[in-house]
Amino acid sequence: MTQQSQVAQAQAQEQMVRDVGAGGRSRILEVDALRGFALAGILVVNLMTTAGPPGARDLLAEVHAADGAVQWLVVLLAQSKFYLLFSFLFGYSFTLQMDSAARAGARFVPRMSRRLAALLVLGFAHAVLLYSGDILMIYALFGLLLLAVRNAGPGAVRRAALWVFGAAGGFLILIGLGVALLDPAEAGADATANAELTAAYRGGFAEVVGANFRALPETAAAVVLMGGFVAAAFLMGFVAGRRQWLGAAALADRSRLRRILLTGLAVGIPGAVFSAAAIVGPLSERWLLLGLAVGMVAAPALSAAYATALLLWFATPGGAATARVLAPAGRMALTNYLTQSLVMALVFSGYGLGLYGRTGAAAAVGGGIVLYAGQLALSEWLMRRYRFGPVEWLLRTVTLWARPGVG
Repeated sequence: MTQQSQVAQAQAQEQMVRDVGAGGRSRILEVDALRGFALAGILVVNLMTTAGPPGARDLLAEVHAADGAVQWLVVLLAQSKFYLLFSFLFGYSFTLQMDSAARAGARFVPRMSRRLAALLVLGFAHAVLLYSGDILMIYALFGLLLLAVRNAGPGAVRRAALWVFGAAGGFLILIGLGVALLDPAEAGADATANAELTAAYRGGFAEVVGANFRALPETAAAVVLMGGFVAAAFLMGFVAGRRQWLGAAALADRSRLRRILLTGLAVGIPGAVFSAAAIVGPLSERWLLLGLAVGMVAAPALSAAYATALLLWFATPGGAATARVLAPAGRMALTNYLTQSLVMALVFSGYGLGLYGRTGAAAAVGGGIVLYAGQLALSEWLMRRYRFGPVEWLLRTVTLWARPGVG
């Protein structure tokens, strides 16, 4: 490596580790950039639900081949991977909140308790008014777990995360195997439910809100089945924050990052392929739940592969420029997440354009890419002028129980 390239790489790594916002406070650029990247994957996955009946495999034969291919690729590359990455970053940011409270000489538990309560309220409103697949309520509830382990050593928390992940994954795979060994259920009930859901989401505001409210028990059931994976990601993010896995010294160990990347791809890709084949096709209906289970178990490996691949890329001059594009969106991730749901509701629900069930997966994802590009541009404009996005400012006000500055 030439001296010039070594200097360029060192400058890129320095820029990646620290970025100073409008308020003059240092931020960890790679955390913001990874969060901004995860927003894109979450948007694509959520579009598959908001654009039409989820899991309607019987409709695939009636749509263009491109739509089936896009749906297959979304399950393969995105489903479960990005919200687990987001969950990992939530746990990491929890440690940054702890450090911030310590520097300010403030009591951390009341601060974080107010923050989690605000997330719970926001999540409930989001789930009922905009999108029933809300993650904020889950984060608020499992944030209590992080509060409980805040004084534990990172080694103990890491072991707990592995036990939680193993128990959740083993339980879900056993259920999936049990269903796969039985005859598949009749499709008539699913078709009726999809028809009722379509009618509700093409109705007015009251019908849409009613459908979202009736979906809350299903959301609670999903928390029971999938919550262990979120908890494990939270705990591993906490460990990463305590051990500074995203610190300058750790990021300089490129060989370690490459090992994680290759291992993640080797473990994650086969599981993701089986999951896509079971959920979308060509495997039969009886493999659906097992495909979901295998996809969930394999998802952390691909999440880690995505993250390490980006970190390796961010350490180059070209990658550092991309990180600076993604980071503003990550700094106001909550505002962007809620804005995505608002736009999707206005496009697909009956109180908007009413395109629910009328748009193919390819068109929906194409529109999502346009929306995400717009969010990147708007986030960059706002973060050059303000320290916080609007919802982040509101959340920080509740957290600190004081009015923070905006510029």
